[in-house]
Amino acid sequence: MHARDHYAKSKTTFSFEFFPPKTEKAAQTLFENIRELDELKPSFVSVTYGAGGTTRSITQDLVARIRTEIGFSVMPHLTCVCHTEAEIYDILERYAATGISNILCLGGDPPRDKPGYDRSRDAFLRAADLVRFVRKFSDKEGGRSISDPRGFGVGVAGFPEGHPGTPNRLQEMDYLKMKVDEGADFIITQLFFDNHDFYDFRDRCELAGIDVPIVAGIMPISSATGMRRMGDLAAGARFPASLLRAVQRATDGFGIDTPEGKEAVKRVGIHWATEQCRDLLDHDVRGLHFYTLNKSTATREIYANLGVRDSVMLAQKP
Repeated sequence: MHARDHYAKSKTTFSFEFFPPKTEKAAQTLFENIRELDELKPSFVSVTYGAGGTTRSITQDLVARIRTEIGFSVMPHLTCVCHTEAEIYDILERYAATGISNILCLGGDPPRDKPGYDRSRDAFLRAADLVRFVRKFSDKEGGRSISDPRGFGVGVAGFPEGHPGTPNRLQEMDYLKMKVDEGADFIITQLFFDNHDFYDFRDRCELAGIDVPIVAGIMPISSATGMRRMGDLAAGARFPASLLRAVQRATDGFGIDTPEGKEAVKRVGIHWATEQCRDLLDHDVRGLHFYTLNKSTATREIYANLGVRDSVMLAQKP
């Protein structure tokens, strides 16, 4: 289903994100977790994408398998880094032939295995350039093989706490507006832990004339070590003092690395994410996008805590 139809059909969309597994065993585990999430009836799922060729083909194979074997509406990520126009065109043709309807266009991070990589050699320097190219592809006859006359639905990233590469918050909003003006249909935000950051971001988008759906990115904390990794992956991620106090209370007497401490932190993370989602739903968020880390437990427990069975029930709740 095209992104525009998702947002026209549902008051709120619910989606999950996965990353490509590196081993056959991990792939099997991932598919077992994806099947467990099937009962939640997500609006769509997304699949991440490595820079410099690290997981490109794996991503494409996983996208095709999820689409054909499980039947989810799948949105693959696509990044600017280390790409020529011809390479992007070939990828889009494959997705179109597979029946993929939506693409998430990202700037992407420099490849870790290529230190000092010169981004000036890339065909696309900003996500807005990639959005423009996907729109151009969709206008061609090849793009229409997606089976939708509108071509691909296009999503882009937003950063409630600020883009780490753009300290100037006014310029950051200009760049986001540029992506929307080039044809983005919706925005999925980076993870955040304080809903006030999201609401302020949403208000600033409105002031900038950005009127596409804005989807909130949610990542439940699963461990104290995971919190530190989040800080590395989502540069600038802010952990509110009240969240840190809750983690500290939960691990007092256990220690963060003991089985009891790890389970306590996991419970705090699920509770915190549940309250985030409840508050976001109360404030008419257009979508919730769960960064699952390829696991199903936390997402399923959040649904249960919200008192619902599946995304359709959530989306239709008055």
